[in-house]
Amino acid sequence: MSLHNPHIDWQTFTDGLWKENPVFVMLLGMCPVLAVTNSAINALAMGIATTFVLLASGLMVSLLRHLIPKQVRIATYILIIATFVTIVDYLIQAISLELYNALGAFIQLIVVNCMILGRAEAYASKHRVPKALLNALGMGLGFTFALLCLGVVREVLGAGSLFGVDLFGSQFEPWVVMVLPPGGFIVLGGWLLLFEWLRERRAAAQLEKEAARAR
Repeated sequence: MSLHNPHIDWQTFTDGLWKENPVFVMLLGMCPVLAVTNSAINALAMGIATTFVLLASGLMVSLLRHLIPKQVRIATYILIIATFVTIVDYLIQAISLELYNALGAFIQLIVVNCMILGRAEAYASKHRVPKALLNALGMGLGFTFALLCLGVVREVLGAGSLFGVDLFGSQFEPWVVMVLPPGGFIVLGGWLLLFEWLRERRAAAQLEKEAARAR
């Protein structure tokens, strides 16, 4: 799908959602994935915060890519990322103190999220603004999608609710382990198995199509 620019294609956006999903394929940013996904609202908030930092830092790195000396590029990227993480930190604190306390230090730790620094170094520093933004948006949405996948399952099974709304009434016996750290590993393992099975099934279907064309 062309976006009116021959150098921008649909794959630039969709790679982060599926082929290079930062959690289910690249296994990046595991600390917040396991720590804050004990509820869907925490997962969504962390996903939005990370997407904002990805977009803003990708924009700045792409704009300044010809001005940043190679010798100090990593330090400069970290400084740019830290600036936008500070903005996100104050914004969440101003909007909801309860959410701020629930996310804890993992908001500040976005600074050292290897996915964001990796996007700045491997992509935004080598591409123009539109392509860098499209790639950052795809990665951010892919990261948010993965966090939500874990958050929804853990909250439904561990608390019997979704986004704080009770689903099953007083008769439901919650699986407390799901909102504890071991529950994060269990649910992540299940999603990784499902995601890999879907990828293999899709690859097999693609091979069948190519074989049918070759006949």
